[in-house]
Amino acid sequence: MSRIIEVEDTITVGALADKLSLPVTRLISELFKNGVMTTVNERIDFDTAQIIVQEIGLDVELQKKIQEIALPKRDKRQSNNGTATSRPPVVAVMGHVDHGKTSLLDAIRDAHVAKGEAGGITQHISAYQITHNKRPITFLDTPGHEAFAAIREHGAHLTDIAIIVIAADDGIKPQTLEAIRFARKAGTKIIVAINKIDKEGADSNRIKQQLAEQNLLVEEWGGDTVAVELSAKTKKGIDNLLDMILLVADVEDYRAVVDAPAVGLIIESHVEQGRGPVANALIEEGTLKPGDFVVAGATYAKIRTLDTTNGKPLALAGPSTPVVIAGFKAPPEFGDEFSVVYDEKTARSLAEQGAIQKHADTGHGDISSGELIRIINRNNKVQELNIIVRADVQGSLTSVVDSLKALDTDEVAIRIVSSGVGNISDNDIRTAASSDAIIYGFNVVAPSNVKRVASRDKVEIRLYSVIYELIDDVKNGLSKLLAPEVIETDLGRLIVRAIFKTTKTEIICGGEVTKGKMAVPALARVMRDSQKLAEVEITNLKRGPQDVKEVLEGEMCGLSFKINERVELQEGDHIEVFTRTTVARSL
Repeated sequence: MSRIIEVEDTITVGALADKLSLPVTRLISELFKNGVMTTVNERIDFDTAQIIVQEIGLDVELQKKIQEIALPKRDKRQSNNGTATSRPPVVAVMGHVDHGKTSLLDAIRDAHVAKGEAGGITQHISAYQITHNKRPITFLDTPGHEAFAAIREHGAHLTDIAIIVIAADDGIKPQTLEAIRFARKAGTKIIVAINKIDKEGADSNRIKQQLAEQNLLVEEWGGDTVAVELSAKTKKGIDNLLDMILLVADVEDYRAVVDAPAVGLIIESHVEQGRGPVANALIEEGTLKPGDFVVAGATYAKIRTLDTTNGKPLALAGPSTPVVIAGFKAPPEFGDEFSVVYDEKTARSLAEQGAIQKHADTGHGDISSGELIRIINRNNKVQELNIIVRADVQGSLTSVVDSLKALDTDEVAIRIVSSGVGNISDNDIRTAASSDAIIYGFNVVAPSNVKRVASRDKVEIRLYSVIYELIDDVKNGLSKLLAPEVIETDLGRLIVRAIFKTTKTEIICGGEVTKGKMAVPALARVMRDSQKLAEVEITNLKRGPQDVKEVLEGEMCGLSFKINERVELQEGDHIEVFTRTTVARSL
């Protein structure tokens, strides 16, 4: 029985050696063998520890030490910075792909986003504010495709209320369950929108039963989950949904401080020609205005322009307001917190500290499990597909990269040479040419001069606007690296009754087909009892004096086969005939 050892999330090489009762030099040596240079005091994460224990072959099972940590959570109704006043609710619209999330938002704001989206699916978080009964409501639209799980979770953590959209004719699906899980994890209130009730096959009661199975009992069945039946197409039930949002907001009493420096979260970021790095952000508390100095993660900005998500300029913006900020030195990461500081010197200093912290958090200098796996795979001759990824916004870049990493297998793997936000550049071409990589662009373009350089340097650029099409293309590229599957088909068996001629390269013999058939051309194994003497190629078959293509069971025949090594064939040996074909494999 394996010995169980508990370890922390990260552990030094020396501490791991102590727990494994190994000399630390041996553990370091094993890491060196896999191409990882390390020291006794360097930290490795739990996954890396598991990998190296398996590589050594110890009869040990590592378990992660469970720590109950109560994480502090900001109360969205109160603030410690002053008197809190009522603010608009922030609502995320989530659910399975093609269940009508964006169409519902279109109906609410009378826009037509869904028709213009690539592949008919949302591929970014989008945010805007509407007014219902003279009260503002902020909406977030999150992607439904499975590749955008990170963005969906991000959306759930930004919000007060999560609207889970379920198609009445389709029911609860994998992304629906995931959205429910994200909303619960984020502690948001849930409202269920049963959409497409006008479609044939719509069954609201079936949806409510499925919700009950997920411990979401609707109000009319005695529970506390608000469920609204509607049709985004005909707009039936839309006003009722908005009324329910405001009712939940009144009950929860969402509040925030207005008269204070703004703080909030980055929803998305990208680079715009003529404007530079631009970020979509959601203000949680305080007031933001042009000219403010804002720090977000490892970058900062003096706000040059502050706009609504519809492009209208703002003189100031308060809590729960989605805004577009221009003036950042570099695109902030999606999910970064931002805050207003006093002056540029403070902003620059905090951004530098953020960069150092991010550098440490990513484990630069330590050994990550992903890097160790990649090195071990390389040593084990795993085939790698080198790619460069460019995307329009940080959120999409994260989703694309995470989805591509999930394609790795024991035989083939993706090596992301570089990735970034913005259009494809000359530097990408140079990097691709030196690393034999393919450049994938998601919702970006390659300027004409870049295309000319790529053509000259024989670098492939593949541009996509739909994420699953990009993933499928990479999957096809990986499939081409897979070794083909070898399929052997048994044909028949012959007992050797006579040997007519033996040379260094050929044997001619005769015998009886006892099973199946003999055929030419074909391969054969020369067997003596259960021992294989050789593998040969049958070149000719004779039935009497006549050459034939096949001889059936129960018949006598003569056969010739090529040999690559000397074979001492004897009467009573048997010949097992088969064909061997190779078939391309796919992931």
